[in-house]
Amino acid sequence: MAGGREKRTMMNLLFVAALGAVLWVVLRWAFHHLPGEEWQFLAAMPKYRREDGVWEGTNLTYYGVLSATAYTLGVAIFLLLTGSVGINGLASCGLILALLALCMPASRWVARIVENKRHTFTVGGASFVGMILAPWIIALFNGILELIGNPPIPGLPALAAIAIAYAFGEGIGRLACISFGCCYGRALEASHPFWGKAFGNRPFVFSGKTKKIAYASGLDGQPVIPIQALTAVCYVATGLASTVLYLTSAFGTAFLLSVGVTQVWRAISEFLRADYRGEQPISAYQIMAALAVVYAFLVRWALPAGEVAEPSIAAGLETLWDPGMILLLQGLWVATFLYTGRSSVTGSTLSFHVIKDRI
Repeated sequence: MAGGREKRTMMNLLFVAALGAVLWVVLRWAFHHLPGEEWQFLAAMPKYRREDGVWEGTNLTYYGVLSATAYTLGVAIFLLLTGSVGINGLASCGLILALLALCMPASRWVARIVENKRHTFTVGGASFVGMILAPWIIALFNGILELIGNPPIPGLPALAAIAIAYAFGEGIGRLACISFGCCYGRALEASHPFWGKAFGNRPFVFSGKTKKIAYASGLDGQPVIPIQALTAVCYVATGLASTVLYLTSAFGTAFLLSVGVTQVWRAISEFLRADYRGEQPISAYQIMAALAVVYAFLVRWALPAGEVAEPSIAAGLETLWDPGMILLLQGLWVATFLYTGRSSVTGSTLSFHVIKDRI
């Protein structure tokens, strides 16, 4: 028994170490390349032809590619963690899809309410909505499961898995912000000298007039605080640390660590950002982050842990390695890309011609 537990612990730690190594390589590459102009648009699709023969186009963005990847990674992490403690895969899928069905539209709704902008996404607003609704969705699902004679979803392990998935998802999702040039930091020359010393050799310098940092603040070509990189590293590191706790059955601690670090950092990082966050010194998103932390502590003590198996990453991988799960993740990626990847704030014109010497 002891030998099996030691082997399981070793596999769990090796998985977390391997995941961390892969994500670190991804982050290093992204920080170096994504501020460039060439990493904003993936393609342009002809939409309709004008009278002069030129086509108006719809731009497909790397923002959409990276957002879809972040959402899919987050869902995969959630299914992996819930599978590792023996939670039914179908129940987990239903739970996370219901949550996404509410949070993805909320990313637009909250931005419209707070910033009065119809074509903007806000992950902060969506995460707040998700944090508030998640315990109630779990309770609703458990009621349905009991009616059909299936065992309920253990509340605290499921909620901890959601919080960890969010940390990973938003950490990678910040790469989408780098590509689009949104959620950007203050110019170093206009910031406290401390930030100049800290990031003078490692700032972000965005290029491209169609990036948000250019048309909203005119900061393209200027060194700015790499706030998206700081957030990505903070959230991914939090996700990894919380995963280790989760795999040692410390579900409550993993939940509070994930929510506490991500939301406290969100509140702090707002002071280092230059994009529009409202007219008040303390933004609505900072208030949401503070409320989310308080709410998390209340939920932690109100939600029972439930009976689950000892966490095993092998069991979680077995849950993921299923044709239905793989198709679900692929479909989620495509749906998210279609939702976030079609730019509504940029346009393009296209023309086509025959290369006569190749006829």
